[in-house]
Amino acid sequence: MPVSEARDRLSDLAQRLDALGRYLDVPGLERRLDHLNAQTSAEGFWDDPEAAQKTVQERAGLEHQVTTFRKLEQEVNDLGELLEMAAGEDESMVDDVASQIPELESRVRSAELARMLSKPEDKNDAILYVNPGAGGVDAQDWAEMLFRMYLRWCERKGFKIEILNEQPGDEAGLKDASIAVRGPNAYGYLKAENGVHRLIRISPFDSQARRQTSFAAVHVVPEIDDDVEVDIKKEDLEVDTMRAGGKGGQHVNKTESAIRITHVPSGIVVKCAAERSQHKNRSTAMKMLRGLLYEKMLEEKAKQFADNYESDKSAIDFGSQIRTYTMQPYQLVKDERTEHKVSNVDAVLDGEIDPFIEEYLLFSANREADKADGKS
Repeated sequence: MPVSEARDRLSDLAQRLDALGRYLDVPGLERRLDHLNAQTSAEGFWDDPEAAQKTVQERAGLEHQVTTFRKLEQEVNDLGELLEMAAGEDESMVDDVASQIPELESRVRSAELARMLSKPEDKNDAILYVNPGAGGVDAQDWAEMLFRMYLRWCERKGFKIEILNEQPGDEAGLKDASIAVRGPNAYGYLKAENGVHRLIRISPFDSQARRQTSFAAVHVVPEIDDDVEVDIKKEDLEVDTMRAGGKGGQHVNKTESAIRITHVPSGIVVKCAAERSQHKNRSTAMKMLRGLLYEKMLEEKAKQFADNYESDKSAIDFGSQIRTYTMQPYQLVKDERTEHKVSNVDAVLDGEIDPFIEEYLLFSANREADKADGKS
Protein backbone atom coordinates (compact mmCIF):
# COMPACT_ATOMS: atom_id res chain seq x y z
CA MET A 1 0.00 0.00 0.00
CA PRO A 2 1.47 3.42 -0.93
CA VAL A 3 2.25 5.77 1.94
CA SER A 4 -0.20 8.35 0.61
CA GLU A 5 -3.08 5.84 0.66
CA ALA A 6 -2.19 4.68 4.17
CA ARG A 7 -2.14 8.32 5.36
CA ASP A 8 -5.52 8.97 3.78
CA ARG A 9 -7.10 5.92 5.36
CA LEU A 10 -5.72 6.76 8.80
CA SER A 11 -6.91 10.34 8.40
CA ASP A 12 -10.37 9.03 7.55
CA LEU A 13 -10.34 6.82 10.65
CA ALA A 14 -9.35 9.79 12.82
CA GLN A 15 -12.23 11.85 11.42
CA ARG A 16 -14.72 9.03 11.97
CA LEU A 17 -13.54 8.57 15.55
CA ASP A 18 -13.86 12.31 16.13
CA ALA A 19 -17.49 12.14 14.96
CA LEU A 20 -18.07 9.06 17.13
CA GLY A 21 -16.58 10.78 20.17
CA ARG A 22 -18.79 13.84 19.68
CA TYR A 23 -21.88 11.70 19.27
CA LEU A 24 -21.14 9.66 22.39
CA ASP A 25 -19.94 12.73 24.34
CA VAL A 26 -17.00 10.73 25.69
CA PRO A 27 -15.88 13.46 28.17
CA GLY A 28 -19.43 13.43 29.56
CA LEU A 29 -19.34 9.63 29.82
CA GLU A 30 -16.03 9.85 31.68
CA ARG A 31 -17.48 12.37 34.15
CA ARG A 32 -20.45 10.10 34.73
CA LEU A 33 -18.10 7.15 35.21
CA ASP A 34 -16.11 9.07 37.84
CA HIS A 35 -19.37 9.83 39.65
CA LEU A 36 -20.42 6.17 39.59
CA ASN A 37 -17.00 5.05 40.81
CA ALA A 38 -17.35 7.42 43.74
CA GLN A 39 -20.81 6.03 44.48
CA THR A 40 -19.65 2.41 44.47
CA SER A 41 -16.82 3.27 46.85
CA ALA A 42 -19.09 5.09 49.29
CA GLU A 43 -19.99 3.57 52.66
CA GLY A 44 -23.39 1.88 52.66
CA PHE A 45 -23.47 1.47 48.88
CA TRP A 46 -24.84 -2.09 49.15
CA ASP A 47 -27.54 -1.21 51.69
CA ASP A 48 -29.97 -1.14 48.75
CA PRO A 49 -28.87 -4.17 46.69
CA GLU A 50 -31.29 -3.54 43.80
CA ALA A 51 -30.19 0.08 43.30
CA ALA A 52 -26.55 -0.92 43.77
CA GLN A 53 -26.82 -3.59 41.08
CA LYS A 54 -28.26 -1.08 38.60
CA THR A 55 -25.38 1.29 39.34
CA VAL A 56 -22.81 -1.48 38.86
CA GLN A 57 -24.40 -2.45 35.54
CA GLU A 58 -24.42 1.15 34.32
CA ARG A 59 -20.78 1.54 35.33
CA ALA A 60 -19.79 -1.64 33.45
CA GLY A 61 -21.54 -0.42 30.30
CA LEU A 62 -19.88 3.00 30.47
CA GLU A 63 -16.47 1.45 31.12
CA HIS A 64 -16.85 -0.69 28.00
CA GLN A 65 -17.88 2.28 25.85
CA VAL A 66 -15.13 4.58 27.09
CA THR A 67 -12.40 1.93 27.04
CA THR A 68 -13.31 0.80 23.50
CA PHE A 69 -13.28 4.37 22.20
CA ARG A 70 -10.05 5.46 23.90
CA LYS A 71 -8.27 2.29 22.78
CA LEU A 72 -9.29 2.84 19.14
CA GLU A 73 -8.27 6.48 19.37
CA GLN A 74 -4.85 5.55 20.76
CA GLU A 75 -4.27 2.83 18.16
CA VAL A 76 -5.06 5.20 15.28
CA ASN A 77 -2.63 7.77 16.70
CA ASP A 78 0.08 5.16 17.31
CA LEU A 79 -0.28 3.70 13.83
CA GLY A 80 -0.02 7.18 12.32
CA GLU A 81 3.24 7.80 14.17
CA LEU A 82 4.62 4.40 13.14
CA LEU A 83 3.71 5.10 9.52
CA GLU A 84 5.60 8.40 9.51
CA MET A 85 8.64 6.77 11.15
CA ALA A 86 8.62 3.95 8.57
CA ALA A 87 8.24 6.38 5.67
CA GLY A 88 11.15 8.49 6.93
CA GLU A 89 13.55 5.74 7.93
CA ASP A 90 12.73 2.41 6.26
CA GLU A 91 10.08 2.35 3.54
CA SER A 92 10.17 -1.45 3.53
CA MET A 93 8.34 -1.24 6.87
CA VAL A 94 5.47 0.78 5.39
CA ASP A 95 3.64 -2.34 4.21
CA ASP A 96 3.91 -3.91 7.66
CA VAL A 97 2.34 -0.84 9.24
CA ALA A 98 -0.28 -0.45 6.50
CA SER A 99 -1.32 -4.10 6.81
CA GLN A 100 -2.77 -3.29 10.24
CA ILE A 101 -5.16 -0.65 8.87
CA PRO A 102 -7.94 -2.96 7.52
CA GLU A 103 -8.40 -4.67 10.89
CA LEU A 104 -8.54 -1.28 12.61
CA GLU A 105 -11.08 -0.04 10.05
CA SER A 106 -13.24 -3.08 10.79
CA ARG A 107 -13.20 -2.37 14.53
CA VAL A 108 -14.03 1.30 14.01
CA ARG A 109 -16.92 0.25 11.77
CA SER A 110 -18.19 -2.08 14.51
CA ALA A 111 -18.04 0.77 17.04
CA GLU A 112 -19.92 3.03 14.62
CA LEU A 113 -22.61 0.43 14.06
CA ALA A 114 -23.01 -0.07 17.82
CA ARG A 115 -23.65 3.64 18.33
CA MET A 116 -25.97 3.82 15.32
CA LEU A 117 -28.20 1.26 17.04
CA SER A 118 -27.99 2.67 20.56
CA LYS A 119 -31.53 4.04 20.96
CA PRO A 120 -33.91 2.09 23.22
CA GLU A 121 -36.27 1.12 20.37
CA ASP A 122 -33.51 -0.08 18.03
CA LYS A 123 -33.37 -3.53 19.60
CA ASN A 124 -37.09 -4.11 19.03
CA ASP A 125 -38.78 -6.15 16.35
CA ALA A 126 -40.40 -4.07 13.61
CA ILE A 127 -43.62 -3.73 11.65
CA LEU A 128 -43.08 -2.59 8.06
CA TYR A 129 -45.81 -1.15 5.83
CA VAL A 130 -45.66 -0.68 2.04
CA ASN A 131 -48.23 1.45 0.19
CA PRO A 132 -48.31 2.46 -3.49
CA GLY A 133 -48.48 6.14 -4.37
CA ALA A 134 -48.69 8.10 -7.61
CA GLY A 135 -48.45 5.93 -10.73
CA GLY A 136 -51.56 3.71 -10.89
CA VAL A 137 -50.96 0.05 -11.72
CA ASP A 138 -47.23 0.75 -12.11
CA ALA A 139 -47.13 2.04 -8.54
CA GLN A 140 -48.94 -1.05 -7.25
CA ASP A 141 -46.48 -3.26 -9.12
CA TRP A 142 -43.63 -1.22 -7.64
CA ALA A 143 -45.07 -1.69 -4.15
CA GLU A 144 -44.96 -5.46 -4.69
CA MET A 145 -41.35 -5.26 -5.92
CA LEU A 146 -40.38 -3.34 -2.78
CA PHE A 147 -42.27 -5.78 -0.58
CA ARG A 148 -40.34 -8.66 -2.13
CA MET A 149 -37.06 -6.73 -1.64
CA TYR A 150 -37.68 -6.55 2.10
CA LEU A 151 -38.70 -10.20 2.29
CA ARG A 152 -35.41 -11.14 0.59
CA TRP A 153 -33.46 -8.84 2.93
CA CYS A 154 -35.08 -10.53 5.94
CA GLU A 155 -34.16 -13.92 4.49
CA ARG A 156 -30.54 -12.82 4.04
CA LYS A 157 -30.38 -11.54 7.64
CA GLY A 158 -31.95 -14.68 9.04
CA PHE A 159 -34.88 -12.66 10.41
CA LYS A 160 -38.29 -14.24 10.91
CA ILE A 161 -41.27 -12.64 9.17
CA GLU A 162 -45.03 -12.75 9.51
CA ILE A 163 -47.16 -11.31 6.72
CA LEU A 164 -49.85 -9.33 8.52
CA ASN A 165 -51.72 -7.94 5.54
CA GLU A 166 -51.36 -8.33 1.77
CA GLN A 167 -54.04 -6.79 -0.44
CA PRO A 168 -53.52 -7.51 -4.16
CA GLY A 169 -53.95 -4.80 -6.77
CA ASP A 170 -56.82 -4.96 -9.26
CA GLU A 171 -54.53 -5.66 -12.24
CA ALA A 172 -51.10 -6.33 -10.71
CA GLY A 173 -49.02 -5.63 -7.65
CA LEU A 174 -50.24 -4.64 -4.19
CA LYS A 175 -52.63 -2.04 -2.84
CA ASP A 176 -51.43 -2.50 0.72
CA ALA A 177 -49.04 -4.78 2.61
CA SER A 178 -47.49 -5.11 6.04
CA ILE A 179 -45.14 -7.56 7.74
CA ALA A 180 -43.76 -8.16 11.22
CA VAL A 181 -39.97 -8.55 11.17
CA ARG A 182 -38.37 -10.32 14.12
CA GLY A 183 -34.63 -10.40 14.73
CA PRO A 184 -31.83 -8.57 16.57
CA ASN A 185 -32.12 -4.78 16.03
CA ALA A 186 -34.78 -5.27 13.34
CA TYR A 187 -36.28 -1.84 13.96
CA GLY A 188 -32.86 -0.23 14.31
CA TYR A 189 -31.95 -1.31 10.79
CA LEU A 190 -35.30 -0.89 9.06
CA LYS A 191 -35.99 2.62 10.36
CA ALA A 192 -33.50 3.72 7.66
CA GLU A 193 -36.09 2.66 5.05
CA ASN A 194 -38.80 5.06 6.25
CA GLY A 195 -39.94 7.25 3.37
CA VAL A 196 -40.92 7.40 -0.28
CA HIS A 197 -39.15 5.17 -2.83
CA ARG A 198 -39.21 6.12 -6.54
CA LEU A 199 -38.91 3.77 -9.53
CA ILE A 200 -38.03 4.90 -13.08
CA ARG A 201 -38.45 2.27 -15.83
CA ILE A 202 -40.13 1.40 -19.11
CA SER A 203 -43.64 0.47 -18.02
CA PRO A 204 -44.55 -3.19 -18.72
CA PHE A 205 -48.19 -2.05 -18.61
CA ASP A 206 -47.88 0.63 -21.31
CA SER A 207 -48.58 -0.59 -24.86
CA GLN A 208 -46.38 2.24 -26.18
CA ALA A 209 -43.47 1.21 -23.89
CA ARG A 210 -43.06 4.68 -22.43
CA ARG A 211 -40.87 5.50 -19.45
CA GLN A 212 -42.88 5.66 -16.23
CA THR A 213 -42.11 7.07 -12.78
CA SER A 214 -43.80 5.29 -9.87
CA PHE A 215 -43.80 5.86 -6.12
CA ALA A 216 -44.37 3.74 -3.02
CA ALA A 217 -44.11 4.63 0.66
CA VAL A 218 -42.40 2.51 3.30
CA HIS A 219 -43.28 3.08 6.94
CA VAL A 220 -41.54 1.24 9.78
CA VAL A 221 -42.49 1.29 13.47
CA PRO A 222 -41.13 -0.63 16.46
CA GLU A 223 -43.10 -3.55 17.84
CA ILE A 224 -43.83 -2.53 21.41
CA ASP A 225 -43.68 -4.80 24.46
CA ASP A 226 -46.84 -5.10 26.56
CA ASP A 227 -45.10 -3.51 29.55
CA VAL A 228 -44.68 -0.23 27.63
CA GLU A 229 -47.62 2.01 28.49
CA VAL A 230 -49.63 3.20 25.49
CA ASP A 231 -53.02 4.69 26.33
CA ILE A 232 -55.72 3.24 24.04
CA LYS A 233 -59.33 3.81 25.06
CA LYS A 234 -61.92 1.30 23.88
CA GLU A 235 -64.36 4.08 22.97
CA ASP A 236 -61.74 5.57 20.59
CA LEU A 237 -61.72 2.46 18.40
CA GLU A 238 -63.82 1.47 15.41
CA VAL A 239 -63.46 -2.24 14.60
CA ASP A 240 -64.57 -3.73 11.28
CA THR A 241 -64.39 -7.30 10.02
CA MET A 242 -63.96 -8.37 6.41
CA ARG A 243 -62.92 -11.29 4.26
CA ALA A 244 -59.19 -11.72 3.94
CA GLY A 245 -57.76 -10.89 0.53
CA GLY A 246 -55.38 -13.16 -1.28
CA LYS A 247 -54.00 -14.42 -4.56
CA GLY A 248 -56.78 -17.02 -4.91
CA GLY A 249 -56.80 -20.79 -4.67
CA GLN A 250 -58.20 -23.27 -2.18
CA HIS A 251 -56.72 -21.54 0.87
CA VAL A 252 -58.47 -18.19 0.36
CA ASN A 253 -60.23 -17.30 3.61
CA LYS A 254 -63.99 -17.25 2.92
CA THR A 255 -64.97 -16.11 6.44
CA GLU A 256 -64.80 -12.56 7.77
CA SER A 257 -61.69 -13.10 9.88
CA ALA A 258 -59.69 -10.08 8.68
CA ILE A 259 -59.73 -7.12 11.06
CA ARG A 260 -59.53 -3.37 10.46
CA ILE A 261 -59.17 -1.07 13.46
CA THR A 262 -59.47 2.71 13.22
CA HIS A 263 -58.16 4.87 16.06
CA VAL A 264 -60.57 7.79 15.71
CA PRO A 265 -58.61 10.55 17.54
CA SER A 266 -55.44 10.03 15.46
CA GLY A 267 -57.03 8.71 12.25
CA ILE A 268 -54.61 5.75 12.27
CA VAL A 269 -55.95 2.63 10.53
CA VAL A 270 -54.45 -0.86 10.83
CA LYS A 271 -55.44 -4.08 9.11
CA CYS A 272 -54.51 -7.70 9.78
CA ALA A 273 -55.46 -10.83 7.86
CA ALA A 274 -52.56 -13.08 8.85
CA GLU A 275 -54.62 -15.74 10.63
CA ARG A 276 -57.90 -17.57 10.06
CA SER A 277 -58.82 -16.66 13.61
CA GLN A 278 -60.54 -13.30 14.01
CA HIS A 279 -59.37 -13.19 17.63
CA LYS A 280 -55.71 -13.62 16.66
CA ASN A 281 -55.99 -11.02 13.90
CA ARG A 282 -57.54 -8.55 16.33
CA SER A 283 -54.71 -9.14 18.82
CA THR A 284 -52.09 -8.57 16.11
CA ALA A 285 -53.90 -5.48 14.81
CA MET A 286 -53.89 -4.01 18.33
CA LYS A 287 -50.15 -4.66 18.52
CA MET A 288 -49.71 -2.83 15.21
CA LEU A 289 -51.79 0.07 16.52
CA ARG A 290 -49.74 0.23 19.72
CA GLY A 291 -46.56 0.55 17.66
CA LEU A 292 -47.96 3.38 15.53
CA LEU A 293 -49.33 5.25 18.55
CA TYR A 294 -46.05 4.75 20.40
CA GLU A 295 -44.19 6.25 17.45
CA LYS A 296 -46.59 9.20 17.48
CA MET A 297 -45.98 9.65 21.19
CA LEU A 298 -42.22 9.65 20.64
CA GLU A 299 -42.56 12.31 17.95
CA GLU A 300 -44.56 14.53 20.27
CA LYS A 301 -42.37 14.07 23.34
CA ALA A 302 -38.92 13.94 21.74
CA LYS A 303 -38.33 16.10 18.68
CA GLN A 304 -35.08 14.31 17.84
CA PHE A 305 -37.15 11.38 16.58
CA ALA A 306 -39.02 13.59 14.12
CA ASP A 307 -36.22 13.59 11.54
CA ASN A 308 -36.60 9.83 11.13
CA TYR A 309 -40.17 10.20 9.98
CA GLU A 310 -40.30 13.52 8.10
CA SER A 311 -40.38 11.77 4.73
CA ASP A 312 -43.43 9.75 5.74
CA LYS A 313 -45.43 12.93 6.21
CA SER A 314 -44.78 14.04 2.65
CA ALA A 315 -47.02 13.19 -0.27
CA ILE A 316 -46.12 9.93 -2.00
CA ASP A 317 -45.18 11.91 -5.09
CA PHE A 318 -42.49 13.85 -6.94
CA GLY A 319 -39.79 15.51 -4.84
CA SER A 320 -40.46 13.56 -1.65
CA GLN A 321 -38.41 10.42 -2.31
CA ILE A 322 -35.58 9.16 -0.12
CA ARG A 323 -34.25 6.75 -2.76
CA THR A 324 -34.51 6.45 -6.54
CA TYR A 325 -34.27 3.16 -8.44
CA THR A 326 -33.58 3.78 -12.14
CA MET A 327 -33.88 0.79 -14.49
CA GLN A 328 -34.04 2.68 -17.82
CA PRO A 329 -32.35 4.37 -19.64
CA TYR A 330 -29.48 3.36 -17.32
CA GLN A 331 -29.21 1.32 -14.11
CA LEU A 332 -28.64 3.11 -10.81
CA VAL A 333 -29.98 3.11 -7.26
CA LYS A 334 -29.27 6.37 -5.42
CA ASP A 335 -30.12 7.37 -1.87
CA GLU A 336 -31.12 11.04 -1.96
CA ARG A 337 -30.15 11.58 1.70
CA THR A 338 -26.64 10.16 1.75
CA GLU A 339 -25.75 10.23 -1.98
CA HIS A 340 -24.81 6.54 -1.71
CA LYS A 341 -25.33 4.83 -5.06
CA VAL A 342 -24.85 1.45 -6.77
CA SER A 343 -25.38 0.38 -10.37
CA ASN A 344 -26.59 -3.18 -9.76
CA VAL A 345 -30.33 -2.53 -9.45
CA ASP A 346 -31.23 -6.23 -9.61
CA ALA A 347 -29.02 -7.02 -6.60
CA VAL A 348 -30.62 -4.25 -4.57
CA LEU A 349 -34.12 -5.42 -5.45
CA ASP A 350 -33.01 -8.92 -4.41
CA GLY A 351 -32.42 -7.65 -0.89
CA GLU A 352 -28.85 -6.31 -0.92
CA ILE A 353 -29.71 -3.08 0.92
CA ASP A 354 -27.33 -3.26 3.91
CA PRO A 355 -24.91 -0.67 2.43
CA PHE A 356 -27.79 1.81 2.04
CA ILE A 357 -29.00 1.13 5.57
CA GLU A 358 -25.55 1.50 7.14
CA GLU A 359 -24.76 4.67 5.18
CA TYR A 360 -28.02 6.26 6.31
CA LEU A 361 -27.56 5.24 9.95
CA LEU A 362 -24.05 6.74 9.90
CA PHE A 363 -25.35 9.88 8.17
CA SER A 364 -28.15 10.23 10.72
CA ALA A 365 -25.85 9.72 13.69
CA ASN A 366 -23.34 12.27 12.37
CA ARG A 367 -26.17 14.75 11.83
CA GLU A 368 -27.27 14.31 15.44
CA ALA A 369 -23.68 14.84 16.59
CA ASP A 370 -23.51 18.07 14.58
CA LYS A 371 -26.78 19.25 16.11
CA ALA A 372 -25.42 18.52 19.57
CA ASP A 373 -22.41 20.68 18.71
CA GLY A 374 -24.69 23.51 17.58
CA LYS A 375 -23.95 23.06 13.88
CA SER A 376 -26.69 23.31 11.25
